[in-house]
Amino acid sequence: MTFALEHIINRLQSSKVIGQSDIAISGVCIDSRKAEEGFLYAAIPGMHADGHDFIQKAIENGATAILANRIDNPQTGVTYIQVNDVPESMGIACHLFYGEPTKTLKLVGTTGTNGKTTVSTLLFELYTSMGYRCGLVSTVENRIGNEIIPSTHTTPDTAELNAMLAQMVEAGCDYCFMECSSHAIHQRRIAGLEFTGAVFTNLTHDHLDYHKTFDNYLKAKKQFFNELPSTAWALTNKDDRNGMVMLQNTKATRYTYAMKSGADFTVKILESDFQGMKLKLDGKEAWVNLVGAFNAYNLAAVYGAAFLLTSEEENIILPLTRVGRVNGRFEAINGPERVTAIVDYAHTPDALENVIKTINDIRGNHAQLITVVGCGGNRDAAKRPEMGKIAARLSSKVIFTSDNPRGENPETIIEQMEAGVEGQYYKKLLKITDRKEAIHTAVMLAAPGDVILIAGKGHETYQEIQGVKHPFDDKAIVRSIFNQNNG
Repeated sequence: MTFALEHIINRLQSSKVIGQSDIAISGVCIDSRKAEEGFLYAAIPGMHADGHDFIQKAIENGATAILANRIDNPQTGVTYIQVNDVPESMGIACHLFYGEPTKTLKLVGTTGTNGKTTVSTLLFELYTSMGYRCGLVSTVENRIGNEIIPSTHTTPDTAELNAMLAQMVEAGCDYCFMECSSHAIHQRRIAGLEFTGAVFTNLTHDHLDYHKTFDNYLKAKKQFFNELPSTAWALTNKDDRNGMVMLQNTKATRYTYAMKSGADFTVKILESDFQGMKLKLDGKEAWVNLVGAFNAYNLAAVYGAAFLLTSEEENIILPLTRVGRVNGRFEAINGPERVTAIVDYAHTPDALENVIKTINDIRGNHAQLITVVGCGGNRDAAKRPEMGKIAARLSSKVIFTSDNPRGENPETIIEQMEAGVEGQYYKKLLKITDRKEAIHTAVMLAAPGDVILIAGKGHETYQEIQGVKHPFDDKAIVRSIFNQNNG
């Protein structure tokens, strides 16, 4: 596969081109190690390294075109394109190279602190069940129809993402549902894509290790909506205090969903248990396989997006009642003596509070909630005491443990969580660094009818310690312990 470099140059606002523009390129990359003969390499400045430092390596590996914001010592036989914004220009270049796949696909992006995976996955499941061929780009997995492609980031890099979207077009997909993380938006990984629609779920404390301030975090999310074309629609959570902020400067047609206020799409919980809930969704009653107010909001977003995509409400409700739960999101596992374990990805204060409150609303008056929770290392440390405070205040018993400590000392992370625990709740607290031992202890403490929440890792099947990923699956571990106790 080759593509005329001149077509890319004509679409970019380049300040200088050195070398031949009438050449063909055979690939695109932002990692010099992936450069091959005839590739275009983009020198993207990063947090830990500057792509300009690897231009020579990319050329040695075969790159014949370089996209950069400065040109030092140009070499004969290589074309250099100087631009002000390398990530933005690379997004456009990749989209062009791969045949502008989002001109064919209907692409819907979902952003927000919590709910991105659930909304994107449920839309994928819904439209697949309605007979459409779909693609999915998510934290848990990427999908092209029935084919599963392992996921390493919430949103892949620009070159990988466009290659995947092109594969979706080639496979005959009609729709693609994609999570758009704040990192991906800020790093311009989604630049050049044409979105049919965008969904905003909520905005709470997260990723301040990267964005530094909440205002920067908000601006990253808002940038996604600011750049939507007038042909797109934007759907926001009206009940979130930042929901309407997302729509302030967008050219897209604006829509809202809500539980507590009037909106274009509304939802109300009528009944619920650990297996599902009965909703009134846009005036129509439906039993769904998800639990909790946060999932009621997610389903309202899914319903609203589906209505805006197809305008066939009578064909949306029934298949929506059949979609399943999302891997690692409020997954209930039944144990002996009516003990229930809930495994959930909740790793922010807001998500943890939502999950615990949902469990507390459903569990019986005599049942305890035993929460096992940790916080990830080398990530936003400011949320650790807040998560510790929430878990201790709202649970009957709480065990602080290790999550993915990464390069940090897990005991230090646990101490930072403990710092948020109010004095009257200390008697509820246990600290067990070994996560498997913590889960086992929670099961041993559980009386008949109790609920155990294992929070933070959800769908993950590993635990990252000092740069090494060790096999670790919360669901598999709690099932194994339940089975031992059954025996």
